[in-house]
Amino acid sequence: MSRIGRKPIIVPQGVQVEINGNTVKVKGPKGELVRDLHPEMKLVLSDSELKVERPSDEKKHRSLHGLTRTLVSNMVDGVTKGFSKTLEITGVGYKAAKQGSNLQLTLGYSHPIEIKPFPGIEFEVPAPTKIVVKGIDKQAVGETAAQVRALREPEPYKGKGIKYDNEVIRRKAGKAGKAGKK
Repeated sequence: MSRIGRKPIIVPQGVQVEINGNTVKVKGPKGELVRDLHPEMKLVLSDSELKVERPSDEKKHRSLHGLTRTLVSNMVDGVTKGFSKTLEITGVGYKAAKQGSNLQLTLGYSHPIEIKPFPGIEFEVPAPTKIVVKGIDKQAVGETAAQVRALREPEPYKGKGIKYDNEVIRRKAGKAGKAGKK
C-alpha cells in the first residue's frame, strides 16, 4: 500500500471540506480551492480526518492513491498557511519593482518586462534583487515562479540571472589563455 496515500489528512479548525462526487472544495481563512480528482479515487471524511481510498492494488491505482492524497493535503495547507517561492536576481543593473499588483523587471533587455499575476497570486519585492511569489495554490505559485525565472535563467560563467533562493548554480571556468604564444 502507498505509504503517502495511507496517511490521513488532518483538517484543522476553521477549514471546511466539501466532497461532491470527484470534486473537492476546501474553504479556509486564506481562501477557497476547488479541484477535480480522478474518478476512481474515493475521499472519505470522518470527524476532522480525510482519507483517500483506492479500488484495487493495480499499479495505476497505487500511484493515483499517493498523488490524490498529496493534492488534497496541499489544498488544506494552502487555505490555512499559503505557499511562497523566493527568487533572487543577480547581475549589474538587474532589478525588480512592484507597480500596483504587477511586477516590473529590468533584466538587461532594451525594455522593462511587466508581469501580471494570475488570479490568486501576489508578488512582493522586499528588496530590488528579491522577489517573493505568494498564493494559496501550490501549483500556480510554482508555475508563476518558474515563468519569472525563465525570463533570464542564471548563466554558468558569472551567475547572472534569476534563480530560486535555495538553488545552487554550478559555475564554469572561463576561457583559458593560450600558453606559450609568441
